[in-house]
Amino acid sequence: MTPLLRFFTCALLLTAPAVALAQQLPDGSVAERNDNLWLVGAAQARLTDKWNGYAEVQLRRTDQGRKPQQTVLRVAANYHVGSCLQLGAGALYQKVYPYGRFALPESAPEHGFYQQVQFQDLTGRVQLLHRYRLEQRWIRWPEAQRFTYQNRTRYQLALLLPLLGAKLTTGMPYLIASDEILVNFGRNAPNKFDQNRLYAGLGYTASKLVRLEAGYLNQLLQQRDQRVFEHNHTLQLSVLFNVDLRRDALPDAASVVD
Repeated sequence: MTPLLRFFTCALLLTAPAVALAQQLPDGSVAERNDNLWLVGAAQARLTDKWNGYAEVQLRRTDQGRKPQQTVLRVAANYHVGSCLQLGAGALYQKVYPYGRFALPESAPEHGFYQQVQFQDLTGRVQLLHRYRLEQRWIRWPEAQRFTYQNRTRYQLALLLPLLGAKLTTGMPYLIASDEILVNFGRNAPNKFDQNRLYAGLGYTASKLVRLEAGYLNQLLQQRDQRVFEHNHTLQLSVLFNVDLRRDALPDAASVVD
């Protein structure tokens, strides 16, 4: 099987759970469609063979980009146990604005922390990434005077395929696909299922420092009102900066933004 065929075969396997989930919504549920635009800027600085820092800003817009949906800020530090395994921890701030037919009465701020384990397989041309993340979240809902604590876990599988060679190098386009499921748990979780994110995109390694990506994100999200499921169709545009202070460094091919 060629690398391109293997990539698309794996990508189809990624889509199957998300499509099945979307087709089996609970009885009495209400589906809402939103057309969004997510603008992402992310920077990774590899400081040593063992440590790197990460920062990210996302400006998420709805109504085809005309209105604010969310603002996300994230910083993290990652420790490279080996070439295939990373351990990380970070902090985030997020603000959700009123949007859609079932909008919140006012914006809802959130801050929190997370820990993650990331496995990478860079041996073949189709590069694989598995990411497991545990989140501790404090959210202030519009009707509440205090922040509510919630737990959430996430799993993401991502595939990356360089199009003009076996490895990702400067001046090379690539295909990327991923699927991520997010699940709430704990006594303050309004619902167990939170959301599923299915993504496919085309990227370009503009230089050793910069990668550009444009892709489609299909998001199925269950609101706190458990009857409402959002079907969000999103154009995601990303600029990814990779600063490597080591000698003879190659681009970090398997990095995937949130």
